[in-house]
Amino acid sequence: MKSPKMPRSVGDILPDALPQLVERLAEVRLRQSWQTTVGAEVARRTCPGALVEGCLTVVVDNSPWLHELSLRQQEVLTMIRRECPSVGALRLTVGPLPAAWVNQAATASPAVAPLSEHDQHEIEEATAIISDAALAAAARRLLTRARRATAASHPTR
Repeated sequence: MKSPKMPRSVGDILPDALPQLVERLAEVRLRQSWQTTVGAEVARRTCPGALVEGCLTVVVDNSPWLHELSLRQQEVLTMIRRECPSVGALRLTVGPLPAAWVNQAATASPAVAPLSEHDQHEIEEATAIISDAALAAAARRLLTRARRATAASHPTR
């Protein structure tokens, strides 16, 4: 006598019936879980593209972030492979993120609390000696992120 089979979801059955859908289903799963897979900061600047023969194209919204992700490519690939083991490589490319994707990422991102006046003053004081305006702005952004990260990890501060 045969034992009764457990119910299976359609998503589990389709790859067996239509192997060509395996990568398309992986793409859909990655799009749905992109923010939790790569983190809010990376998700805000990127969008998963096509998955072809194990290579995932990731669209990045600007060149500095493309460079950053190129340096962190192995780390990002490891995060993605936890969610989707069929991804074997990343192809990073600069391009505009779809408007619907940007709106979705903006609404999914938690609101960032403003820094205290004391923290803002310390950051301004620390960066005032930097004569290059672009470098000073980058230093302010970096110090602001560091203060917010410290505040998030030590909420009683």
